[in-house]
Amino acid sequence: MSNANHVRPPMVTGQCAEVLHLLRTLQPVASFTLTADHAIPETAARIHELRGKGFNILTVIEPEFEFRGVIRRNVALYSMGTPEWPAPGFLDDQGGGDE
Repeated sequence: MSNANHVRPPMVTGQCAEVLHLLRTLQPVASFTLTADHAIPETAARIHELRGKGFNILTVIEPEFEFRGVIRRNVALYSMGTPEWPAPGFLDDQGGGDE
């Protein structure tokens, strides 16, 4: 039996909570959208923090992406993986797996 059935996702607050909500509702969402439209100045750092808490966030790098009428290069698009939490292998990495 997996510990994932017994462990709850961690509490997330502040900008991380806002990013998580936006990922769930807008996905995929571009890094520019989070930064410019939702005032998340360090989007990559928030994504990193959420991954560190075990959230399964996927990143696709778009070689060309139009944002506000301008073609941008190498833009990150973020979305939630399945399951959202824990990311595959996260509990094993944390010592939470059954052995």
